[in-house]
Amino acid sequence: MFSKACEYGLKAMISIATKSAKGQRTNLKEISANIDSPEQFTAKILQQLSRSKLIHSVMGAHGGFEIREDEMRKIKLIDIVKTIDGDQLFVGCGLGLKECNASKPCPIHHRFIGVRNDLTKILSETSLVEMSNDVNGGLAFLNR
Repeated sequence: MFSKACEYGLKAMISIATKSAKGQRTNLKEISANIDSPEQFTAKILQQLSRSKLIHSVMGAHGGFEIREDEMRKIKLIDIVKTIDGDQLFVGCGLGLKECNASKPCPIHHRFIGVRNDLTKILSETSLVEMSNDVNGGLAFLNR
């Protein structure tokens, strides 16, 4: 459903948020290890997230990546998905056809609309701070 880059982006954002919630910054090496992602690929994703101002990159000896707490409350998972994958998941055909709509539906069109609407609702209502709280509280895990 999500691209591999988007999966890593979601996990990276949660990883950064869990550290930021503790008042700490994290670096590329730590993030890559925490989400089990290749460093170069993770670096490209972090660059994209930074350009979109979803994360902050601080240079220097005590630098790294961070997300301010007030921003964590505002950032919804849908913001991350749209930054990395665009909005095709929310408007496109479930089978990837170029033309698919109610008057000319693909075979899964009517079933997929419900799934897409549910996913949109979940991603729109779930904040990054909720995810980091679950990880920091031991209720959820990024990596086993």
